[in-house]
Amino acid sequence: MPAVSRPAALSLMHQWVESESLRRHMYAVEAAMRAYARKSGADEELYGITGLVHDFDYEKRPDEHPVPGAAVLAELGYPDELVHAVLAHGYPARSDVPPHTDLDRTLRACDEVTGLITAAALVRPSRSLSDLEAKSVMKKFKDRAFAAGVDREEVTHSAQELGIDLKDHIQFVIESMRGIADELGLGGAERR
Repeated sequence: MPAVSRPAALSLMHQWVESESLRRHMYAVEAAMRAYARKSGADEELYGITGLVHDFDYEKRPDEHPVPGAAVLAELGYPDELVHAVLAHGYPARSDVPPHTDLDRTLRACDEVTGLITAAALVRPSRSLSDLEAKSVMKKFKDRAFAAGVDREEVTHSAQELGIDLKDHIQFVIESMRGIADELGLGGAERR
């Protein structure tokens, strides 16, 4: 992936995103994307950077996201497949670009589910990913009042698009997020 590095992508994200929770979401998606790339033998850097920047325009342009962000990424020389994946993760509600590639499908599958996993970890007594399992997340998943902003249909459909069982997908993403639990604020801090 020429001309695009994680430090440059991180700098771009930090320039555009002030919300710590949105930054943490993007780190979580990056971790999950990297784990899926390793599992499938795909380009880990491309997958990771795609996860890291996928929502960078959300704070400044929430009603138009991800279209303005994709345009900025294209102008900055990000790879076409990354720009396409960013657009496709908003399909069909926010973009008319459907997912076609494994990168597109992986981003869609990792995006919403990280929010559900984060919410499930935060309500545990440990406030940690270390003792969170897919079984617990699946119980929360069925309660539509829990993490109400998470689109359950999108989580289910995107796992199907990726060709993986939902419970297995959730467990895989939990494990990928554990590697950066402290950065996500999910390393086991006491309730305040």
